[in-house]
Amino acid sequence: MFRTIATLAVIAAANLLVHAESTAQRPNVLLICIDDLRPELGCYGVDYIQSPNIDRLASQSRLFRHHYVQAPTCGASRNALLTGVYGGRSNNALFQRAEQMEQDKPVPVSMPGWFRQNGYATVSVGKVSHHPGGRGGPNWDDPAIPEMPGAWDRHLLPAGPWQHPRGAMHGLANGEIRVDRSKMDVFQSTTGADEIYPDGLITNEAISQLDALANDGDQPFFLAVGIIRPHLPFGAPAKYMQPYRDAKLPAIPHPTKPAGKTTWHGSGEFMTYNRWDRNPNQDAEFALEVRRHYAACVSYADAMVGRILDQLSASPAADNTVVVLWGDHGWHLGEHAIWGKHALFEESLRSPLIIRAVGTASDGVPNDAVVETVDLFPTLCELTNLNAPDGLVGQSLVPAIKNNANHDGTAIAYNSKAETIRSPSHRLTVHRDGSLELYDHRTPEGETRNLAKEEPEVVAQLKQQLTDRLNQAATKSAKSK
Repeated sequence: MFRTIATLAVIAAANLLVHAESTAQRPNVLLICIDDLRPELGCYGVDYIQSPNIDRLASQSRLFRHHYVQAPTCGASRNALLTGVYGGRSNNALFQRAEQMEQDKPVPVSMPGWFRQNGYATVSVGKVSHHPGGRGGPNWDDPAIPEMPGAWDRHLLPAGPWQHPRGAMHGLANGEIRVDRSKMDVFQSTTGADEIYPDGLITNEAISQLDALANDGDQPFFLAVGIIRPHLPFGAPAKYMQPYRDAKLPAIPHPTKPAGKTTWHGSGEFMTYNRWDRNPNQDAEFALEVRRHYAACVSYADAMVGRILDQLSASPAADNTVVVLWGDHGWHLGEHAIWGKHALFEESLRSPLIIRAVGTASDGVPNDAVVETVDLFPTLCELTNLNAPDGLVGQSLVPAIKNNANHDGTAIAYNSKAETIRSPSHRLTVHRDGSLELYDHRTPEGETRNLAKEEPEVVAQLKQQLTDRLNQAATKSAKSK
């Protein structure tokens, strides 16, 4: 009997060792989230933006030219990324999920939580969920109010002179904190090192965490890093503004307010900052200055990405880490007379997505299929040899990543007033009151000419697809709880 028990103990120990070895060999994940980033980069065919580090990553990866987020606002978009399901239309979506967990109500499993359950060390640095550092409270630093309970081993935000995560979120140079938007400049360029703005400190901490995780060979890691810029206000070290001071940028396409019922808005967030009494919709020179400062912020964010990627390349984890670069939504720079996000137009919903898989020699050829943010959760599960949890609504992009295979998809998005579906050729937006917008992206007019009354067959087809996909998603989610 004692021999049998001893034998069983040896077998159990051996099984645990095999499990530990297989877990340690699983690919790591480095997820880089960038706030308010348009697909306005060199690798997306733009020659007036300097983005050498993201471009280098793209040359080694699969770039998705038509990636769409689920919501044109930070919190709701990140909710879709981090849970793999639709739903949650406000910036408080993840906090609402946390409240449901507190009440023992069923909720979708989170992506970092799933990786953590499967043996990964999970760490977030910067703005990964809506609040940088992932906590609530008046200054977003209360450890008793986690935005994603049970998801992270460590969720970090080095606030430095900005005092707390809320201060860093909208911080300008050398510790300036937003108290009254009307008294904070909408853009700024100050001489100094990367660390005079919050993303420099975020990047330093990300590099430190990456170094520690990569040198711990006993456990795979899921490291998510959230870069704040180019979020408002548009502040970056002066060296990143220098290339754009006299830059000539192309004309703003479709710069007028659309007619009829749309999700247009008056750019409230942008307009409440100090603009020196200037309006970019009426002042072409000021509009150009805004766009130049946005470009400087993009180059600043790109430099931070480069530092993180260089650290990965020099680490023991270099050849065993999946890298994802994701923009949480786009941003209008005058298109449709909007300066901001929140609308259900292409400029708010389209963002960069670049994925570098382990053991796949990508040719850097972009993929033109329509894909969406909820596709990332099942994709990362497949790329790391994990079973995906029940209830995910997206499709794995692995065939597209490895073989540039066609991905037959549409993209769903929503805000508090409407829902939209993007096909390879059209966008249909359905308002709560039944109003419809239909745009044909094969035409020069794009999202300026509403064809809903002229093409009822296309409206009917896309409306049915939208309804079916939302119903299917709801059914999946219900079965998984």
